[in-house]
Amino acid sequence: MRVLHFGRFYNDQFGGLERHVNLLLRGLEPYCQSDNLVAHDHYAQARVETNGYVVYKVPSLGKLAGTAMCPTMPSWARRLQYQHDYDIVHLHFPDPMAHLASVFLPSPVKRVITWHSDIVRQKWLFRFYQPFLSRILNRADAIIIPTPQHLESSTQLTACRYPERFHIVPFGMDYTPFENAATHKMRIAALRTELGVVGDSPLIFTVGRHVYYKGMEYLIRAMTDISGARLVIGGEGPLTADMRLLAQALGLTSRIRFVGRISDAELPFYYHACDVFCMPSILPAEAFGLVQLEAMACGKPVVCCNLQNGVNYVNRDGETGLVVPPRNPQALAAAINSLLINPDFRQRLGEQGRHRARTQFSLDAMVAGTLAVYERVLGKDVGASRHAHPGDKCTRATTRHGCADN
Repeated sequence: MRVLHFGRFYNDQFGGLERHVNLLLRGLEPYCQSDNLVAHDHYAQARVETNGYVVYKVPSLGKLAGTAMCPTMPSWARRLQYQHDYDIVHLHFPDPMAHLASVFLPSPVKRVITWHSDIVRQKWLFRFYQPFLSRILNRADAIIIPTPQHLESSTQLTACRYPERFHIVPFGMDYTPFENAATHKMRIAALRTELGVVGDSPLIFTVGRHVYYKGMEYLIRAMTDISGARLVIGGEGPLTADMRLLAQALGLTSRIRFVGRISDAELPFYYHACDVFCMPSILPAEAFGLVQLEAMACGKPVVCCNLQNGVNYVNRDGETGLVVPPRNPQALAAAINSLLINPDFRQRLGEQGRHRARTQFSLDAMVAGTLAVYERVLGKDVGASRHAHPGDKCTRATTRHGCADN
């Protein structure tokens, strides 16, 4: 089985969609050939082999309304289809450029869409795009949604007239790096010291791209009502400078540390070093929040906002963390304070979060669920020996991508 994914981007500024695609393709590697067609950061092209799959980066003229402008992506898609004869094209929406490119592929190729979120910000452009989106939603052979709330909260998925084509496959992760980091007590203690934490003083952590819907400015404002704690902000983006200025204006520069992009190797230690993790996203463009799973895997309670979508399916109020109204610094502060003053409550939510992450959002389950969707759209079992259990390896001949058909 051969699958072409459209993973939007592949660079150091991975967003949640791109991180999901990377995790999924790593998990699919033993079972099928997977390639990833994405936009380059510049007008250049590149071929990258990584984690058992190939990334094709095609020239980009930049972004318009958050969408990469890649005039050669349709021709690249056709060229790769001719070379590899893909059985399935797997789209990850929202991504109008990938949508356009997929139109140029032969009609017998099955279409699978993973729906990450509605288009939220570009409403005026969406009016023109909506008829084309409705058409592909009804043309798709399957639509994967990671939580039931993605379907319930979406105003755009209602365009699909075939409810039987929806499949719930929860996003999952490999939690091994986060579990292993917990054993490095001295490294975690040293990091707390590096971050300016004195003794058992509380540490709050957040990480993500510094963009409009992440709501980090509200968390910075909340720090004026949280005494004795430090806030560490990971990531970077177009709003970084404004966030630094806000912290300075509020007199919080000594209590807020901007650490920039954190490497994958170092990230687990930041989660273990903190007492509370906060994801203050304010708009439904944040529809899941993989960082919540990372924090939960490390046994940390999560504070997030009530976005009435998959975010609140992952983090359950009073079970794995606390949920507050969006754009409300006072509510964020009250929730965080309630966790900081009650270690037993904090630990209980953290342990319940760890259990939920491991049992409900595993990488193995995500891979098995995706393969089951592929089998269904192809109308055949592509080989029980290949993935009867997600951890099984292929028993047939293998290629650099995984299993080869004989």
